[in-house]
Amino acid sequence: MTNAWMDLAAGGGIGIGIGVAAVVVVALLIGAFAFGSRQKRKESPPPSPQEQPRMPDEGPVREVRERREPDEMPRSDDRTLPHDLGHQGSRPAPGQERPRWDEGSSGSFGSGGPGGR
Repeated sequence: MTNAWMDLAAGGGIGIGIGVAAVVVVALLIGAFAFGSRQKRKESPPPSPQEQPRMPDEGPVREVRERREPDEMPRSDDRTLPHDLGHQGSRPAPGQERPRWDEGSSGSFGSGGPGGR
């Protein structure tokens, strides 16, 4: 046997291994596609136009924006723990106007000084 045949024999094992791995990968992809197709056939069909949701007769529902304030904390002589409170609700605030920054007051930056006026 010559050196050329030895080189081919040594490299041929790697080539055969890569070929077998490629065949396995292709077989797995085909199997995954077949499995997905089978699962898709088992699903229920999409709803018909008659089964689609309808808009309410009074029109679309709009977002309600209101200021709310929390209910009062219950007063007690005993120590009140969080699990004693239960659900704490809220109620609409008496004034519904949005709070605004006062001119000359501190904004979002620090000390409340006159700034760069």
